[in-house]
Amino acid sequence: MRFLLPLLLVLSCLTVLLPGCEPKEDLVTTDSSAMLSFSTDTVKFDTVFTTVGTVTKRLWVYNRNSRAVKVEEIGIQSQPGVTYSLLIDGDAGATARDKVIRGKDSLLVLVRATIDPTPSDEKPFLVENDLRFRTNGNDQQVKVVSYGQNAYFHDNVRLACDAIWKADKPHVIYNVALVDSGCTLTIEPGARIYSHAGAFLVVKGSLRINSNYKPAGELKPDDRNIVRFQGDRREQDYTEAPGQWGGLEFDASSHDNIIRFTEIKNASFGLLIYNPYNRQPRPKVTVENSVIKNISSASLDFASGGLSLQGAGLLGLSGDFTVRNTLLTNCWEYAIWGVQGCVYQLDYCTIANYITAPGSSPIRQTPSVLLADNIKINNQARPIVAPRFTMRNSIVWAQQRFAFTGGGQDEILFLNGERYAGNISITNSILLTKEYTAGPLSQNKNGNILNPTEGPNYLFKSTPARLRGKTYSYELDTLSAASNKGVPLPGVTIDLLNRPRDPATPDIGAYERKNP
Repeated sequence: MRFLLPLLLVLSCLTVLLPGCEPKEDLVTTDSSAMLSFSTDTVKFDTVFTTVGTVTKRLWVYNRNSRAVKVEEIGIQSQPGVTYSLLIDGDAGATARDKVIRGKDSLLVLVRATIDPTPSDEKPFLVENDLRFRTNGNDQQVKVVSYGQNAYFHDNVRLACDAIWKADKPHVIYNVALVDSGCTLTIEPGARIYSHAGAFLVVKGSLRINSNYKPAGELKPDDRNIVRFQGDRREQDYTEAPGQWGGLEFDASSHDNIIRFTEIKNASFGLLIYNPYNRQPRPKVTVENSVIKNISSASLDFASGGLSLQGAGLLGLSGDFTVRNTLLTNCWEYAIWGVQGCVYQLDYCTIANYITAPGSSPIRQTPSVLLADNIKINNQARPIVAPRFTMRNSIVWAQQRFAFTGGGQDEILFLNGERYAGNISITNSILLTKEYTAGPLSQNKNGNILNPTEGPNYLFKSTPARLRGKTYSYELDTLSAASNKGVPLPGVTIDLLNRPRDPATPDIGAYERKNP
């Protein structure tokens, strides 16, 4: 034992004098069998508009070996019509060299592409390239696939008077596209309009969408002649995501607006009439056979008016809406919001304001329909102007589990309604309400049906409360309380999909139920 302590002391000294030993995972191997592996064999960009950069895609590069490898070169070669950019370990460029990946570790490569216009038509075109990795004499590739599409771009532009937007290529709005006073924008059947974050189509003159279009027969929901507005993010995750762009705004001088066979989705609001000082004559918008969905916004600030607004499918500040055969759904704040002298005429409309969001369960604190006779601008109360609301053969419904303002479950609310009760007329409609279970809107008064308790989940074919199939459908179920409960309305002989209405006992809502 007397020799053990000196021996340990000698060994400690020798350890100090020896050179340091590198961990195994830091030793770089030059063995040609040390290959890389990847999180995917193809980096795919969904359809991107030409001249607009794609979103950034991630590619993980894995070193499954126990020792480190040196990647001599990582690169992608730009080709005519497309430019690529990479971000590798903080270094930006089209190539990177001598990147060491420790054993059992990984490297993140960020890829982005910008595609130039081509002479091709409106159809997407394919651009392919390889992202190359050279390690220990090995060449490995990951395919990079992009789909480009030519488009008309409207960026902070005052449109020419009597402009026509054709359907031969998509239209992309950045910031604002303005229809000036005294001018008209006509949008032809089948046009596709994509708007960047925060972008607006602002109408001071007139907007005509599908104004002369007459379908030959029943339309499918994906009919190519429907005009469609949505955000410009084309990835799958953004297909039905609310609040991606501003919306359509009609200012005080706007007039004679017609929107037919149109889908507006994923915006902060669908249609906004902005006339906060109640200038006369008020702007008017007619909406027919249309769908407005996936609407949500944080407060929208209009600096010129000192006014903050929440999102809505139809938002009227001293403006008039005439709406027929139209569906409003998935509006996170309001489906319809009207203040200060607004006029709403709704016939055969479905407000099925179920809230849907992938991976979450949002709670809406607002009713689907809200009207009031006053508003504050710059914290100054404006004069009281009574709104007018007429609804016939329509549905106002949603999930009953949501908590609304005041703790109630009303999907329709008239603030200070006692002051303009004579301006409210609701007939032959289905309402979800507790506030109006008595009085002129109550059960069986004027043909109304309130809070149907027998099979409320069977109003529609497929809802978030009763999902049948892969998608939601607000057409009527065979057991729907809305079947054959309407009354014929002059001049309205078709439903949202151009199907004929029953001439004697039509269905309530935007859809006429098809006989099996």
